[in-house]
Amino acid sequence: MVTQRDVARLAGVSVRTVSNVVNNFAYVSEETRAQVQRALDELGYRPNVAARSLNLGRSNLLALVLPLDVPYFTELAAHVVDVAEERGYTVLIDRTEGVAERERQIVMRRDRSALFDGFIFSPLGLSADELRDWAGNCPAVTLGEVRVDGVDHVAIDDTDAARSATAHLAALGRTRIAAIGLVDRPTGNTAAHRSAGYRQALEEAGLPVLPELTVPVLRYQRQDGRQAMERLLDLAQPPDAVFCYNDLLALGAMRAVLARGLRVPEDVAVVGFDGIEEGRFATPPLTTIVPDKEKIAELAVSRLLERVEGDQSPPVQLEAPWRLMVDESTVGTSG
Repeated sequence: MVTQRDVARLAGVSVRTVSNVVNNFAYVSEETRAQVQRALDELGYRPNVAARSLNLGRSNLLALVLPLDVPYFTELAAHVVDVAEERGYTVLIDRTEGVAERERQIVMRRDRSALFDGFIFSPLGLSADELRDWAGNCPAVTLGEVRVDGVDHVAIDDTDAARSATAHLAALGRTRIAAIGLVDRPTGNTAAHRSAGYRQALEEAGLPVLPELTVPVLRYQRQDGRQAMERLLDLAQPPDAVFCYNDLLALGAMRAVLARGLRVPEDVAVVGFDGIEEGRFATPPLTTIVPDKEKIAELAVSRLLERVEGDQSPPVQLEAPWRLMVDESTVGTSG
């Protein structure tokens, strides 16, 4: 195994200088740095990552805590792993399914926190108040609907995205636009933001906000979407369009429409939210809001590693882009 002493001998410098170059420390001239790099390349030196992590007091492990029963988070997790690996970190994933007790066990046990250099966490079951004591125990970034005082946060503008989705339906001439996805829980900020965007778009289009067209759900799963859509179709005046707060709800809603012998989008146009791969292969393919998952992952990992490396600046709210992807569930095959 090639050692730093071997590299120092070939480059004609001290072992400390080689270490400074390997660890990218300052105070090494460009000429000396280039000289050492040539020796590193010639000898094929590979750093001992475990030893370096031990010296720095780090594990090079990041914890990713997500509700993996929703495909959006599965797709997001893959991007987080990719970004972290590029930075020399390994990601261990804990699944919570949004269960408060599971989230509490994972993030609030100090022995678990000691294993990781930092956490990326998307809480669903725990409220911001419950997480206040956790903030500051270790470097962390939260995703999604719960924003915790003192912790960096990455999300998209849910309100504006929901407004865009609903406005798209109104622009198609739909006049009874329903919404599926309200949740009755203290941490349901995402649902509240998407509801606000839905109402805003209706008001801008001069359409009424009708309580009977807003259906709550217990979870964001296909069966919940189907049951909610069945309730809407049982109305004396069913909707001619529906905005669903995630793609799984939308897929369930489309199934309910088709099971009644109705057509999507001719009888009921459907929009989802999340841009999951499954929606592109649905029949018909799903119009949806597509958050930039790669950017979310990049922002979350980069910000977390800044904290790991000692950044003490005030916490920030980082916003990732999104887009409306129009497909056959709203415009048909001729759209």
